Amino acid sequence: MTGYTMLRNGGAGNGGQTCMLRWSNRIRLTWLSFTLFVILVFFPLIAHYYLTTLDEADEAGKRIFGPRVGNELCEVKHVLDLCRIRESVSEELLQLEAKRQELNSEIAKLNLKIEACKKSIENAKQDLLQLKNVISQTEHSYKELMAQNQPKLSLPIRLLPEKDDASLPPPKATRGCRLHNCFDYSRCPLTSGFPVYVYDSDQFVFGSYLDPLVKQAFQATARANVYVTENADIACLYVILVGEMQEPVVLRPAELEKQLYSLPHWRTDGHNHVIINLSRKSDTQNLLYNVSTGRAMVAQSTFYTVQYRPGFDLVVSPLVHAMSEPNFMEIPPQVPVKRKYLFTFQGEKIESLRSSLQEAHSFEEEMEGDPPADYDDRIIATLKAVQDSKLDQVLVEFTCKNQPKPSLPTEWALCGEREDRLELLKLSTFALIITPGDPRLVISSGCATRLFEALEVGAVPVVLGEQVQLPYQDMLQWNEAALVVPKPRVTEVHFLLRSLSDSDLLAMRRQGRFLWETYFSTADSIFNTVLAMIRTRIQIPAAPIREEAAAEIPHRSGKAAGTDPNMADNGDLDLGPVETEPPYASPRYLRNFTLTVTDFYRSWNCAPGPFHLFPHTPFDPVLPSEAKFLGSGTGFRPIGGGAGGSGKEFQAALGGNVPREQFTVVMLTYEREEVLMNSLERLNGLPYLNKVVVVWNSPKLPSEDLLWPDIGVPIMVVRTEKNSLNNRFLPWNEIETEAILSIDDDAHLRHDEIMFGFRVWREARDRIVGFPGRYHAWDIPHQSWLYNSNYSCELSMVLTGAAFFHKYYAYLYSYVMPQAIRDMVDEYINCEDIAMNFLVSHITRKPPIKVTSRWTFRCPGCPQALSHDDSHFHERHKCINFFVKVYGYMPLLYTQFRVDSVLFKTRLPHDKTKCFKFI
Repeated sequence: MTGYTMLRNGGAGNGGQTCMLRWSNRIRLTWLSFTLFVILVFFPLIAHYYLTTLDEADEAGKRIFGPRVGNELCEVKHVLDLCRIRESVSEELLQLEAKRQELNSEIAKLNLKIEACKKSIENAKQDLLQLKNVISQTEHSYKELMAQNQPKLSLPIRLLPEKDDASLPPPKATRGCRLHNCFDYSRCPLTSGFPVYVYDSDQFVFGSYLDPLVKQAFQATARANVYVTENADIACLYVILVGEMQEPVVLRPAELEKQLYSLPHWRTDGHNHVIINLSRKSDTQNLLYNVSTGRAMVAQSTFYTVQYRPGFDLVVSPLVHAMSEPNFMEIPPQVPVKRKYLFTFQGEKIESLRSSLQEAHSFEEEMEGDPPADYDDRIIATLKAVQDSKLDQVLVEFTCKNQPKPSLPTEWALCGEREDRLELLKLSTFALIITPGDPRLVISSGCATRLFEALEVGAVPVVLGEQVQLPYQDMLQWNEAALVVPKPRVTEVHFLLRSLSDSDLLAMRRQGRFLWETYFSTADSIFNTVLAMIRTRIQIPAAPIREEAAAEIPHRSGKAAGTDPNMADNGDLDLGPVETEPPYASPRYLRNFTLTVTDFYRSWNCAPGPFHLFPHTPFDPVLPSEAKFLGSGTGFRPIGGGAGGSGKEFQAALGGNVPREQFTVVMLTYEREEVLMNSLERLNGLPYLNKVVVVWNSPKLPSEDLLWPDIGVPIMVVRTEKNSLNNRFLPWNEIETEAILSIDDDAHLRHDEIMFGFRVWREARDRIVGFPGRYHAWDIPHQSWLYNSNYSCELSMVLTGAAFFHKYYAYLYSYVMPQAIRDMVDEYINCEDIAMNFLVSHITRKPPIKVTSRWTFRCPGCPQALSHDDSHFHERHKCINFFVKVYGYMPLLYTQFRVDSVLFKTRLPHDKTKCFKFI
């Protein structure tokens, strides 16, 4: 109550104070407003005044707040940056202007140089044109000189023979027939190609009497022969098959002679005809005995002296394997050299010489002078004495345990069946063959059968009787495969056989195997040999060997090939020219018309080697694409050689005896396009490369959008009929060089390595020259051969995944090597490289050559190949052992020789480069 009263009283009493407070607040607001007015009005005016008035401070030429001109505004921070930029741009503009002026000056100078270069090019073109004219004139002059001194011979025009040939002057007696008086050479010009017409025996009466197997085999081989023609009017030779006859058919001589003279092209005397009588049995009838054959040649296994005309008729082998190929698995190996028996003989003589002569009309009619000595009794006594002496284990039996085979008089009849005789010969080092005692019998089917069986199983034939005419004796050198001993020397036979060394024995056995396979084994070999003998006698070259036609796969090229730095880095070893020359094919062979004469015996008696093929086969003795296999053989140094083998000359040219040569790369591939393209690009710029043949081994064609690299040489993509590793070695007609570099699509080789291998191969053209080496080894516990790829100081094989070889071996591999080996390669899809090494070593008897220390050639990062399979090595073990059975021995040879490049440390002028040598 008291407080409330005081408040009210206080409020009433203080009214003056409230008015003062209100007045004071008004004064404050007024002052505040005035102050703000002064600040907002006068301060800008003052500021403006001072900004526009010069500063009178002590610093001369300066204003304090007034506006500033020029670079003085750059003292402000954000303006300074702009100023610096402006100054920098101005400076750069000045520099660019100076540079532009400098470039304009250089452009003017370059324009002057371009004009000068154009003038130089024009002058060079004129000089080049003049040089071309000079070269053309020189070549023309050279051709004129060559034409004057060595005129080029063109093939003579072939004159077709008339249907009715003019009769040749008859010889005094049919036994006097030789080529010069009984053969019409006018029907067989050198360029005729040796056409042969084969009569169809079924069109004649005697054809129905022929042994069906003999007739079927003969017709099959005639159809497949390259010389056989159906046009009889142009034929050089006419062939008719008259035997062997079926049993018990006996065709009378007069009837057979009448049918022969009725042949459509017999022409009264049968000139240029060959009558073939093949025998399958040892007792084959001598059908042509007492048959007048006129001027026709006779080819059979049995001849009497009154029949046989030396140099005209032919002694042929019996046809044992009529319609079947020899089974190589049943043929014994050629080693060990010494077998259980030193020699063996089984036979029984049905009729003696004297009883045979007494059966003749009179002794004087058959023989002149004293009767011949019958050495058979002495032979029997001598051989039995050797057997009883026990010095060597021999087996001689002069009486058959069973009924002997039918035989001719005075001939030793065969005992037992063929299988039993072969089993005995497999145990024999030598096989005795006693010729008939009747000297009138030149050769008999029984002797020919014994010779055939001995060669088949590797028993070296020992022929007792030098008067015998062995098959193809005027062509074959039988002394290299058999021993022919006169019968009076029978007491020295044992000493002679024991004196032969193992190496000589093995050489004779190997040569005998070659002769048997080449000239005796099948109907095809016998027929081809008969034709080849006649063709060689009349000096007509063989038909060219067949080449494999390449079915090209169209492909697009144009992709620029890059340069692999690993390929370009050759170090100090430069083995090729900087600039590659255009493709250059090896010269074609030009000696076909003279080789038949110059290499007569070598062609017939050698295993297929670096000079020829079998003359009896439908091949050219020296391949048409092989000009020189072992060097040029020209006897002079061609242009380009003789400049020295050191320095720049060595790098720029191959030198040697064939200074100009190239090689072909054959690359096998199967659906690995990326790997293939990389491998092809690595070949870009490779010296001396003629072309690349890509063997596309897949049935699936390459991708259509695949762009193939342009490596400067042609790339030929060949399509194959089937997926086979044998396609690697087909003699494609697109391969125009002698040298072939077989290379896998994942092989990774530098250019200097390839060039080095090529140079080495040119020094050993008959051998395989490559990089990865392998060897074979004998597994003692399992008594078999093994394939080994471990590092070794010895080798016996060089893998053909990166190797050089001659195209000659492609023909041999594809057409001559036993088909069983190629079948094995197809079965395992493996071992083709081993097969090629076996073939070359078998032919040359030399090991391959390994170059550089490289043991592998696979590119890093490439997909795995077939060789990475676990079964790869097991299959190769089997291949080696199978190939040994086919060849009959182990042809591979060990070598410790390796060729490396060594730079000479000699002082050379500055313009010379270094050389290399072989070690």
